[in-house]
Amino acid sequence: MSTPALDARGVTEFLDEIWPGVTDTLVIEAVTDRHARVRMVVPPERLRPGGIVSGATLMSLADTAVWVAVLGVVGRVAMAVTADLTMHFLRPAPPGDVIGEARLYKVGRRLATGDVLVYADGDPEPVAHAVVTYAIPPATP
Repeated sequence: MSTPALDARGVTEFLDEIWPGVTDTLVIEAVTDRHARVRMVVPPERLRPGGIVSGATLMSLADTAVWVAVLGVVGRVAMAVTADLTMHFLRPAPPGDVIGEARLYKVGRRLATGDVLVYADGDPEPVAHAVVTYAIPPATP
């Protein structure tokens, strides 16, 4: 296992620099080699009718969790962007925090691919699963 280019604190500081306010609702709990755990604090306005966490919120968490894992590997690269995201909603997420557990399977020079299991806080069964590919910009000299 290798040491990440950025740990949880480093990713949080970087996000605060490039996307002010994002860490008001996102907590980067862990970043290790090709893995990230991200918590999203879900405010009432992110609930859909029926009182469940919206699909868009779960997708946002999945996307961000993989981005955090990618940043852990490649470092301070703001323009690593989503190339593909496939989401499977497994069951409703009740009101409350949701947690994304991301792992990367392949990190190349231009693409990184991984998946995310999304959980409602305190529940061991996932509410969603996503497969995500990120495009990594070429290094600048």
